Amino acid sequence: MGAAVEVGRLMKRSVKAAEKVESTPGSSWMPRAVIPLLLVVAGVAAYWTSFAGDFVYDDPVHIHQNERIRDLGSLGTLLGGRRPVVDLTLALNYAAGQLDRWGYHAFNLAVHLLAGLALYGLVRRTLSLEAYRERFASLSRWLAGAVALLWLVHPLQTQSVTYIIQRGESLMGLFYLLTVYCLMRGATGRHPIEWYAIAVATCALGMGSKAVMVTAPLTALLYDRAFLSVSFRAALQRRYPLYIGLVATLGILVVTGVAHGVLDTAQAANRSVGFGFKGITPWAYALTQPGVIVHYLRLSFWPDPLCLDYAWPAAATAGRIVPPLVVVLILVGGTAWSLRARPWLGFVGAWFLLILAPTSTIIPIRDPLVEHRMYLPLAAVLLLVVLGAFHAVEWLIGADAWRRKAIARTGLAIALGLAGALAYATSQRNHAYQSDTTIWRDVVSKRPDNARGHLKYGAGVGDLGEAERAFRRAIELRPDYADAHYNLGLVHNARGELSKAIDAYRRAVDHNPKHAQAQYNLANALSRRGEGDAAVEAYMKAIDADPQHDNAQFNLGIALHERGDLDGAAARYRAVLRINPEFGRAMRNLGHVLLAQGRKDDASAQFGAALRRGSTQQDPELVADLCCDLGRIYIDQGELTRAAQLYTEGLAIHPRHPELYFGLGEAFAKLDKPELARTALQECLRFKPRHVRARQALQMLQSQSESNDE
Repeated sequence: MGAAVEVGRLMKRSVKAAEKVESTPGSSWMPRAVIPLLLVVAGVAAYWTSFAGDFVYDDPVHIHQNERIRDLGSLGTLLGGRRPVVDLTLALNYAAGQLDRWGYHAFNLAVHLLAGLALYGLVRRTLSLEAYRERFASLSRWLAGAVALLWLVHPLQTQSVTYIIQRGESLMGLFYLLTVYCLMRGATGRHPIEWYAIAVATCALGMGSKAVMVTAPLTALLYDRAFLSVSFRAALQRRYPLYIGLVATLGILVVTGVAHGVLDTAQAANRSVGFGFKGITPWAYALTQPGVIVHYLRLSFWPDPLCLDYAWPAAATAGRIVPPLVVVLILVGGTAWSLRARPWLGFVGAWFLLILAPTSTIIPIRDPLVEHRMYLPLAAVLLLVVLGAFHAVEWLIGADAWRRKAIARTGLAIALGLAGALAYATSQRNHAYQSDTTIWRDVVSKRPDNARGHLKYGAGVGDLGEAERAFRRAIELRPDYADAHYNLGLVHNARGELSKAIDAYRRAVDHNPKHAQAQYNLANALSRRGEGDAAVEAYMKAIDADPQHDNAQFNLGIALHERGDLDGAAARYRAVLRINPEFGRAMRNLGHVLLAQGRKDDASAQFGAALRRGSTQQDPELVADLCCDLGRIYIDQGELTRAAQLYTEGLAIHPRHPELYFGLGEAFAKLDKPELARTALQECLRFKPRHVRARQALQMLQSQSESNDE
């Protein structure tokens, strides 16, 4: 509540300062600075609690596991994704602070604040156009400030701001607003070409941020017709180069592969959006969206409860389809009529409907409803609320000059009160995003029938008992939920319940034979239970599901090696190294296969190559093992000094490795350096007292010493 009180206090001070300065000749610059400053302060106060938030849900996929953002200098790779502008911003964050989450939240908030200022500028200047100047000019700043303020601190925006990877939505929103703003400035200013060029640039940046930007050229044309031109023909004739440029930016969606991903009808299990998504048909999705839009509108006026993952079901009954469909048809019809009769009102309706159109019409998406899609459409709702309140108060108390000031003050007081309440709700909502556990606990508390919510909560909760309950609840809700069966298997495996783990893994692959990780873990469990043939079969299925699964290839190589299939094992280890050339254990195991095949020189080269790998040096145990392997070959070849040197280098990296001391003792013994050999063998026994060969070697040295004494 403290944040809301502070916001209210700062707002009141700003208003008093503005009123005082407005009456002072020569100080007209101050009010222009007061409202933007007020917006920034309010936004920071509302979202200050977001900085405690961790990376949640699929943040790690797009940030921790996104190799493109690791090298800011490789622009070709960096800009090769579906959302190159988003990846570029992530790369900037990573270059500045790697995985320090504070910087990511700071960037998200900065984008949101800039978008709020852009919205303020667009609404203020639109209300100051000649057609509206007489009525709104003296109040345009306060009306625009109220709209932008409510929009900035509204809790419905938290998903776009606090959830880090959803900066794609806020970036797109910023560039969308700037595109229309630059159009307006170019049409009303003295340097149109410069403003139009910036409009095309911001439109292009928006296309590289999120595909919802696809509607921006049409929205810009509608704005032109509603506020700047007498007809569409006049708008196109006067500014056709601008519209050619805006439409040309759609090519970015083609180049990045977004257009193909949406329009391609080939179905695939891993697709989550587009006509190839097999989770729901376009027709069923379209019938579901009216209910979604009505829910969006409800959240605009009463943003509670908010939820990261609604698991919104497809509408299948007349009761769930017809009433919201009637509401949406009224909105569409009213917008179409208003575009002719009252263009400004029609534009506001079109803004809401057009920006939602890519995600709320016929293009199937795995999640029919997510809050961040209301980031920009919310502005239209709030604009109508503010202007509607203004008209209502004006109608009630009249429109005389002195009353207009009272209207402004009354409206401002209402806006301040609402903003304070919304800012407090936003600051509280941010707490849900503190961790994966908190956000998914929030999801299952609000949507208890959300199977994915229970799965994600169980995966991050940390307590095996609570995790098991969550996974079983997910299975109860969705008996064919392969991921839930798989995660239940992980719980049993962690408890050492091998048979139960195998049963759970098998249920997972029964429901989804292409679940590579479930097949892999099933194979590991079968191998531990001694079912080698079944393990090999499961490893093969894991590889069939994911040919790039290097661990499955590696473990299959081990299984084949143990069965004596040296050629098969070698093929698997080589497959691992094609996938991951830095897989040091695969390089070592391939060397052992070569040794077993009698190819000692090839094995020696393999061990040497593994030792030279930079990644190998990060694993002291592997370095020690490779030194032992290569040292043994050197001893067998009679290169004793070289072997002793290699063992010594290995001990510098891993000074507690008994086999290195044993090899060094053996080399010194053959070099006829008994004291050095004895010291090395004693060190071997210090770290591994039951090392039989070291004890035998020491006894032999002792016998030789006694014989020499005689």
